[in-house]
Amino acid sequence: MAKATTQFVCTECGYSSPKWLGRCPDCGKFNTLAEEPVEPVLTKKGRTMSAGPSRAVPLSQVKYEKYERVSSGIPELDIVLGGGIVRGSLVLIGGDPGVGKSTLLTQVAAHLSKEHRVLYVSAEESCSQVKLRCERLGLDSENLFLLNETNYENAEESFSDAEYVVIDSIQAICTDTLTSAAGSVGQVRECAAKIMRYAKSRGVTFFIVGHVTKEGTLAGPKVLEHIMDAVLYFEGERTENFKILRAYKNRFGSVQEVGVFEMTGEGIFGISDYSSLFLSESRGVAAGAVVTPSETGNRCMMVEIQTLMTKTAYGLPRRMSLGIDPNRLIVLIAVLEKRCGVPLGTQDVYLNAMGGIRLNEPSADLAVCAALISAERMTAVDKYTAVFGEVGLTGEVRGVAFAEKRVNECLRMGFRRVILPSKNLKACEKFRGKLELVPVTYVSELKKCLFPED
Repeated sequence: MAKATTQFVCTECGYSSPKWLGRCPDCGKFNTLAEEPVEPVLTKKGRTMSAGPSRAVPLSQVKYEKYERVSSGIPELDIVLGGGIVRGSLVLIGGDPGVGKSTLLTQVAAHLSKEHRVLYVSAEESCSQVKLRCERLGLDSENLFLLNETNYENAEESFSDAEYVVIDSIQAICTDTLTSAAGSVGQVRECAAKIMRYAKSRGVTFFIVGHVTKEGTLAGPKVLEHIMDAVLYFEGERTENFKILRAYKNRFGSVQEVGVFEMTGEGIFGISDYSSLFLSESRGVAAGAVVTPSETGNRCMMVEIQTLMTKTAYGLPRRMSLGIDPNRLIVLIAVLEKRCGVPLGTQDVYLNAMGGIRLNEPSADLAVCAALISAERMTAVDKYTAVFGEVGLTGEVRGVAFAEKRVNECLRMGFRRVILPSKNLKACEKFRGKLELVPVTYVSELKKCLFPED
């Protein structure tokens, strides 16, 4: 039998070498060579033995496969996954240390073990530590099995009896195929590939915990995310009780869904009524605060945007934002200066989306402009006024999607006035009489709409 060997392949250009090199001779990049296994080739009389080629099947003859979903026991997690856990799928959960990844998956494993056989592979903690966490959370089950193992081949022997497997974490698992240390690019890629092949061939569902880098991205090669069916990020500061679970990839659902959780001493619990979490109690008193309805997947939540301005002490003013793209903030400041004559060239601008949520959609542009105008004038915006709309470089306020749903959420939360794009007014006419609709075509009209008494 041919012996399996390894080679070192450059992750930038694909150059291969039989030994590790600090600098790739082909592209010149440093520390890009990662160890990969070389599968032995079976030959017979000098010819390569391989399986026959697969045949293409017409689309009309492809049989539809119905995916079975199982509840995780946490409704917020089910919503982010698209309706529940799909049998035989791979779910990767990443997040900062201490954010609650292991606690969340421990609760999920305990719930699934009520009707299914679940294996929790803890490569970073001992079984005793996991048991202490279960006791703290009040969890116990005879179908939840714990395994403390860092070698994949040894852990795979226990996979056959399980329907659901939790691996905590992929960076701590290593395979005998490679000689590199656990957590290296080659080890993470090879272990993930073996898990994927096992899950798809046996129909076993895997939950995998992934570490993140200091930049906030998942550690390891990008192929780790490519082979996963769902990639979830657990966001939130360790000092805050509220956490946000966001889907960045989901083959069985929407990637726009967001789950809101609260961390307590008894575990992590989903929050269904979260609209008030992103609104401050002092809304309408201080200048620079505006509320906007944000659409995330099938949900609409009211988020408060706060802005603070101070006179700059340097020649170049600072622009900092949390929850909104900093480059977008710079563009909107330029639009206000050019199209509305708002003097912001000598002001440091600080912007924050309440609750730690990230607003990636352009519908928050008009609300950001409203917050900047309010902060510059040192005049508070009415607490019952909501603003949404996209702003272009010409100063035009463009229409956005789901305008009717946004206005309906404003009405449900008790808002009395909504400033919206003129192009969305027709779709929201049925709300007239229930609250005031103020359409705007250009951002220059915003100041008059916010402060009609001037």
